[in-house]
Amino acid sequence: MTGSRLNIKSGCAGAGFGRPARMFFMALVAIVLFALSSLPAQAADCSPEETLRWRGGTLRVENDLVAGTDKNYTNGVSLTLISHDLEDKLRPRCLPMPVSLYARLLNEADSKFSEKAGAETAGQNLVVRIGQNMYTPEDMKRTDLIENDRPYAGLLYMGLGWNRRVHPEDRSYEMLDQRELTLGVIGPMSLAREAQNLVHDIRGFERFAGWDNQLGNEPALLLTMERKYKPYVRGAVHRGWGADAVGGWALRLGNIETSASVSLELRAGRNIPNDFGSYSIRPGAENRPPSSLSRLAETRPDSSRAPRPGIHAFLNMEAKAVGWDFSLDGNLFRKSHSVDRKPLVAQAAAGFSSQWIVGGHGMRLAFMRVWRTREFGQQSERAHSFGSVAFSMDF
Repeated sequence: MTGSRLNIKSGCAGAGFGRPARMFFMALVAIVLFALSSLPAQAADCSPEETLRWRGGTLRVENDLVAGTDKNYTNGVSLTLISHDLEDKLRPRCLPMPVSLYARLLNEADSKFSEKAGAETAGQNLVVRIGQNMYTPEDMKRTDLIENDRPYAGLLYMGLGWNRRVHPEDRSYEMLDQRELTLGVIGPMSLAREAQNLVHDIRGFERFAGWDNQLGNEPALLLTMERKYKPYVRGAVHRGWGADAVGGWALRLGNIETSASVSLELRAGRNIPNDFGSYSIRPGAENRPPSSLSRLAETRPDSSRAPRPGIHAFLNMEAKAVGWDFSLDGNLFRKSHSVDRKPLVAQAAAGFSSQWIVGGHGMRLAFMRVWRTREFGQQSERAHSFGSVAFSMDF
């Protein structure tokens, strides 16, 4: 059914809500960082390979200004921390409390995922993400509820994911299995309005006038399961000039998004990194796979398996069946504005990525342009486009 279910007014979304929301978010970040940096007392007998140590991080920023628009999915930002490889069978008591609880939950739900099979070589690592997405209708001047365009919406989230990299014995390919639990908030507490106003003020742009109609506050949850495949390579890069392909599928379940997707990425260039591709910000799963080889950049720079500078171009294609999308379907637990969501969506991205080594630390910069087909029936254009840039660094 198209149109408004309930107009969300400024009683919950107004400027007076900004300070409490900011305080809440700062407290949440402080708690998370403290918990992730604090090892349990029982960890005294744990080896360094069994404890949580950060290997690197990635900052992603996306915006549709590169396409000359300011609507639909209009901005996204995420910051990710990636751990060193966690060796052998996982010992949850060697991990910080929130990570330990997640590991135990994962082991109960999917015991084979966190175990090391005897016939396979495997590595595993942890990723933590904090991010924000925002969505707006096309007409920025209207203050009333625009029933035939997508809702004003924001999402603030934190994701905790586990990656397991496996090379089946005597096979020419390897797999990356990913499981991620994402928790967050939809509505004024996402601070999407404040973030957009700040950026528009800094750049001298006019503010969007209709944020009083944004979706209401509610908790956000997403469970993600993803698997990717690619040719097996022994070193940190595919040395010299070459090309490869990365295929995969994903399932997502929650009130952020419920969907199933398949994807294919084609890459060509020099010293293509031994990872599982490039992509834009999306719900669930951060692709920084386990790779103890990253340490060879500093300890053994002349090793044939060590990371090397390189550059490659890529083309990423994805087809997705969507059962729920909060930015189109609105609030799940309360009445809200919604539009006619399209059940099938396709996306393509083209760009290039380069990596280099500075002072023994690996760095990477990737640019891409993304095109996404119509997501709802009232959408004015056939496809929406935005730009994405990602900077990664190994500590």
